[in-house]
Amino acid sequence: MKRRLVGLSLVLFALFSVVMVQYYLIQIVDGEKWSKLAQRQHEILVKVPFKRGIFFSNPSLRSGHLADPEPLVLDLAKFHLYADPFSIPEKYKQEVGEQLIEIASLPEKTLDEVYKKSRSRKLAMWLDREIQERVLTWWKPYARARKIPPNALYFVSDYKRSYPHGKLLGQVLHTIREVKEETTEEGLPTGGLESYFNEVLKGKLGKRKLLRSPLNQLEIDSVIEPPEDGADLYLTIDSTIQAIVEGELEKGVVAAKAKGGWAVMMDPHSGEILALAQYPFFDPSRYRDYFNDPTKIEDTKVKAITDPFEVGSIMKPITIAIGLQANDELAAQGKPPLFDPEEKIDVTRQIFPGRASRPLHDTPPQLALNLDMAIYKSSNIYMAQVIEQVIATFGNEWYRKKLVEGFGFGTKTGIELPAETVGMVPTPGKLHPNGALEWSTPTPFSLAIGYNILATSTQMARAFAVLANGGYLVEPTLVKKIVRDGEVLEENPPSPSFPRVLEETVVKRVVRALKFSTQAGGWGRRGAIGGYTEAAKTGTAEKIQDGVYNKKQHISSFVGFTPVEKSRFVLIVTLDEPAPIVLEDGVKNFMGGRCAAPVFATIATRTLDYLGVTPDDPFGYPVGDPRYDPEKADYGEEIRKLQSLYNEWNKK
Repeated sequence: MKRRLVGLSLVLFALFSVVMVQYYLIQIVDGEKWSKLAQRQHEILVKVPFKRGIFFSNPSLRSGHLADPEPLVLDLAKFHLYADPFSIPEKYKQEVGEQLIEIASLPEKTLDEVYKKSRSRKLAMWLDREIQERVLTWWKPYARARKIPPNALYFVSDYKRSYPHGKLLGQVLHTIREVKEETTEEGLPTGGLESYFNEVLKGKLGKRKLLRSPLNQLEIDSVIEPPEDGADLYLTIDSTIQAIVEGELEKGVVAAKAKGGWAVMMDPHSGEILALAQYPFFDPSRYRDYFNDPTKIEDTKVKAITDPFEVGSIMKPITIAIGLQANDELAAQGKPPLFDPEEKIDVTRQIFPGRASRPLHDTPPQLALNLDMAIYKSSNIYMAQVIEQVIATFGNEWYRKKLVEGFGFGTKTGIELPAETVGMVPTPGKLHPNGALEWSTPTPFSLAIGYNILATSTQMARAFAVLANGGYLVEPTLVKKIVRDGEVLEENPPSPSFPRVLEETVVKRVVRALKFSTQAGGWGRRGAIGGYTEAAKTGTAEKIQDGVYNKKQHISSFVGFTPVEKSRFVLIVTLDEPAPIVLEDGVKNFMGGRCAAPVFATIATRTLDYLGVTPDDPFGYPVGDPRYDPEKADYGEEIRKLQSLYNEWNKK
């Protein structure tokens, strides 16, 4: 008996030892693993979204107008609906699914999700607060009466981009994809400012803990790590001016029967972009429609920075400026100038070095011109003769350096948008992929009239800003400041400093000539702004197709600044492939002075009025307007003298 008791005691001790060892293994050795397993059965960690930064417009441009910055895009609270099918008794699943389909207008397949063997199934995305409240109003008493854990259905909050102004500034802003990146659960930008500033716009996700134990009838929900919101961007764009530019640009493209168009308006002193428009428009809220349609994906680009083109005659003021710089350098050396802007120059010559088979022409043919007439009548031959002397005296490299360093061609402007191109300025000695020289004997004559060089509209606006601001090369910008939680992270100075690239005497002489372009008889007369002075130039260039110039496809532009003294903005309007037709007035529709100039004038007129700028030429209106007075209008006497001298020199 004693031996049996001892044996039984040993067996019990052995069993107890096994239990103790198992307890030790479970509680001590594998305690963390089992604890996490238990937590997973009763808790769920949900990531709490952050609010992405907001884009604000610039309300400070209008004189005497005080207003708060207006949001151009913001984050609106939305909700994703989830179910924990494991916590919903089998007998209620059909009813729960049908109720959700009816209350939240969900698809029929929602019923299948409720029957899945899972602890978390996403039933619906991007629900409004109204739908969330409707679901909860039904669900809470329903779950309580049937002793179902209240968070067997639960919502996860999120934010979705919203556009108070609709498609306004669409290509510049862009958006965030609705389907988020799997690992980080962050929205991926589709382009534009959203992409360029993604790192400062996005914040940091927080964490939220939900208890889902069937024994706990209280809905326990706690944020264990709050989210950090993204930084806000205060843009240079004025929403009213942007709307003006977009509206008039659309009208211009439609009227010209063009493929599309874009426009850039910039403060020539600070480089701040006041408007950047493009038509056809891009609606960020419908981004899938564009990216899934090969015919619409082009409309998502910001063509003013991504699509360079041969600029045509809007390059001619730059050619004149470089010629005058050459004069100044010779004067500093005690040598005579290359040309006198006032002298009578024969322009009957058509053949230039390397261009024997491609003679230059002026339309109409002319006999003699001075500098002012050459801009007034947009002479190709005058420009070629000026640049011929520049090359003969200073060489190709000197000319190229002035284009690149003096006006920014062939370099990025630095504007805060992805995919900006540098354009193209040919380099002496460099070969094209086909083995031909980029810079050959006839190249300077092409450059002088805006061919064989590729520039974007933003680069051209920057180049004309040099003439508008007295000779400084500004840096275009879309952003005034970046702010997070009231703290200014970055801010542009109110009076930025830029390098001088043109002497003031050169600027004044070029601007004096440019003012003739919009006078009666000038190629840019349809770009004249009633009541204000302007200095502007029209340009038209044939597009290359299959390696040759296509006479039926053009890109047409008009660029200028106003008022001439203390200019408020530089504006360039570019129309892509206006219809190659002749209009009733006998003018070719595709000419920049015919299709782009009126758009420039209308945008400028409306913008100056909105800004409250006092007219600086109160008698300078079209003939027939009761406010017009040829004796008092700015440049009235100058244009009469120029026309008289032009007629005298060009009698046939």
